Amino acid sequence: MKRLDHLAVCIRDLEAALRVWRDGLGLEVVGIEDLPDRQVRVAMLRIGDTRIELVQPLSDASEVSRFLARHGEGLHHVAFAVEDVDGALAAATASGAVALPGAGQAGAGGTRVAFLHPRSANGVLVELVEQGRER
Repeated sequence: MKRLDHLAVCIRDLEAALRVWRDGLGLEVVGIEDLPDRQVRVAMLRIGDTRIELVQPLSDASEVSRFLARHGEGLHHVAFAVEDVDGALAAATASGAVALPGAGQAGAGGTRVAFLHPRSANGVLVELVEQGRER
């Protein structure tokens, strides 16, 4: 792993969340993007060398909608920047981690991402992020 890339927080209402994270806490919004394939809207906020990703579902069929229904709003995953998502995923699975389907799919900001099942990391969903056009 190169470094912590971001922490993702599932939210129901992006504008309401931005009032707290941006307006109340003073974090800089560095981008808002819809990911239609994932059925989510994300807002990236910078804090030092890392980011907070606010993730809002765009439909009731998205994975984030299911997460919100089961757990409510809150921490969704921890993301680590890697040089090569395929290599990092191979190393993780060789150590016994379980990859979730969709490895290498497109993420926000032109990234490629893969997720490790929460069972693999003590109940925490882990995202591996290969940087794309933006940071």
